[in-house]
Amino acid sequence: MQTDFIFSMGHKTKIGILVTLGLFIVALIAAYFSRDLLLNSYAKEKFGELKEEYGLNITYDRLHMPGISEIEIEHLAVVPDQRDTLLTLRSAQIDLSFWKMLTLNAEVNQINTDGLHVSFVKKDSLSNYDFLFKKNKKEEAKENEKNYAEKVSHILHLLFGSLPDNGDMKDIVISHRRDTTYTEVQIPTLHIEHNCFVTEIIVKEDNIVRHWMSKGRLQHGEKTIEAELYSKTTGKVLLPYLNKHYGAQVAFDTLAYRLTESKLGGGEIALTGKAEVCGLQLYHPALSPDVVNLDRGRFNYKINVGKDFLELDSATVVQFNKLQFHLYARAQKKDKWHITFGVDKPPFSADELFSSLPKGLFSSLDGLRTSGKLTYHFLLDIDFNNLNALKLESDLKGPGFKILGYGSENLSKMNGSFLYTAYENGHPVRTFIVGPENPNFCPLDSISPLLQTAVMQSEDGSFYAHRGFRLDALRGALIYDLKRNKFARGGSTISMQLVKNVFLNRNKNLLRKLEEAMVVWLIENKGITSKHRMYEVYLNIAEWGPLVYGAREASHFYFDKEPSQLTPEEAIFMASIIPKPKHFRSSFDENMQLKPWLGSYYRLIARRLSRKGLITEEEAANILPVIQVKGAAMRSFPSPKDTTVTVVLPLEDEDNKE
Repeated sequence: MQTDFIFSMGHKTKIGILVTLGLFIVALIAAYFSRDLLLNSYAKEKFGELKEEYGLNITYDRLHMPGISEIEIEHLAVVPDQRDTLLTLRSAQIDLSFWKMLTLNAEVNQINTDGLHVSFVKKDSLSNYDFLFKKNKKEEAKENEKNYAEKVSHILHLLFGSLPDNGDMKDIVISHRRDTTYTEVQIPTLHIEHNCFVTEIIVKEDNIVRHWMSKGRLQHGEKTIEAELYSKTTGKVLLPYLNKHYGAQVAFDTLAYRLTESKLGGGEIALTGKAEVCGLQLYHPALSPDVVNLDRGRFNYKINVGKDFLELDSATVVQFNKLQFHLYARAQKKDKWHITFGVDKPPFSADELFSSLPKGLFSSLDGLRTSGKLTYHFLLDIDFNNLNALKLESDLKGPGFKILGYGSENLSKMNGSFLYTAYENGHPVRTFIVGPENPNFCPLDSISPLLQTAVMQSEDGSFYAHRGFRLDALRGALIYDLKRNKFARGGSTISMQLVKNVFLNRNKNLLRKLEEAMVVWLIENKGITSKHRMYEVYLNIAEWGPLVYGAREASHFYFDKEPSQLTPEEAIFMASIIPKPKHFRSSFDENMQLKPWLGSYYRLIARRLSRKGLITEEEAANILPVIQVKGAAMRSFPSPKDTTVTVVLPLEDEDNKE
């Protein structure tokens, strides 16, 4: 009896499977014969959603499925509401993977297109691609999710799924019109065979036509994409559009890129690959006044992506010219971002660094010849959940390092008399000799110790103790700026200010700070110029008012006396001018009285003068922010009844100055 029951159940199961299979086959047959109806219905629904969400009007003449996994479309057009046509396509035939379709995934086996034209048009502030920057409700909801691995994997899944194994794409035109300027990129034929392609690219800008070549491999199975771009002729690839709209030029011999995605444990993914450029030329005034040349740049990377973090693995290698080093970075989101960035370079030839500096970017170091070894360590750790815990470490050491010869700039020129040019907004405003030949030059021992100490305590209290840099001050300035979300404090030392003015005054660009740091390190660590002489030069070139340079000019300009004759009040006043020399009157109210909050500066510097033994504690307690202007500066004031005026500018925290 039990055996009959088991047999009956097994028989019913087999029948159920056969029925299910039969229904599935019937459904497939029905779907096959009604495939055009289903496809057009699906397209209508999706295009309607795009119309509602983004204002896109999508039309076509014919949408057809000649086979179970083939799609044909003719005369497709995409037109945003009240905008110029964005896209047109004469025809396309797409062959999808049948088995991937069954799992509701799209994977392109082959694609053939003709007449794909994409036109980006911008008139005034309106463009036909504004919708690309609009987020729908689903995207806004996903924006709050923290699974970065899933987001990146999803984007790459769509990318790799759209890469065909084979195909012919004819007459591709991508253009951009912005008011009166027009740029066009043409690809006459893009032929893909067994995942590989080689194609010509024609670029038209105004009346100039350039011919490029591109080749590469598109492998969705291996989740790999790689491509190379180079000029078809003997010239360089010059990128269009940038010069006309941004005043920038970017040109290169070859540009290569590769990306591969792989899965890691715990839902994490890894992105590995490279970006390499040869014969790179860059120009933009904000970067450098000269064309920047890089013979070879390479970035071999491994990026790990997890649920709440992105990490540049320490196996990543950065190379520019002969120098290469490993780089590590990590950004993790826990309420707010926690960012870590580090470089550790074990002993390497100093020549690797200085001979690899891109031409045109570090002009003062161009041609510098060196020997010996260098080591470098850098760490920046910023936790935006606790900015006070910020870590900043930077240490460049040179065991056996020597300078064999200077290049375009004589880094020892401050040791003797030299010609100094002051610049404003990149333009020279005054040139004079720094040395005894100049009657306004004032040796350090002829400048009142009160002024020397007041300036130093205001600008860089540990000048004689450090070797060019104060990481504590830079760290404090960075914390201060990050808390206020703006650049409000600098953290520069007197050495850094001096190098900027003497060697780099003309070159105000994005990377000047890096060049400034390198020159400071060379001068300070190799003892090229003594601290005594550096401070003497600093006090003789500092701007103390509108086009007033040096301590002697300044003391006569304000007080009609020598800098050796200054009183404590006058010395403190002089020190207060340096941060904003052209705006020394900003501390006065309309009645030429000291603004209430400025008196703290005088009290602070007076206490420091007392600690240095230059005045007594009693004298410091009695110092008031009161001076009497007697020199040519009187002409800067609107004929006040009383020439007794007070002025002071704020300085950094007291704890950072001692």
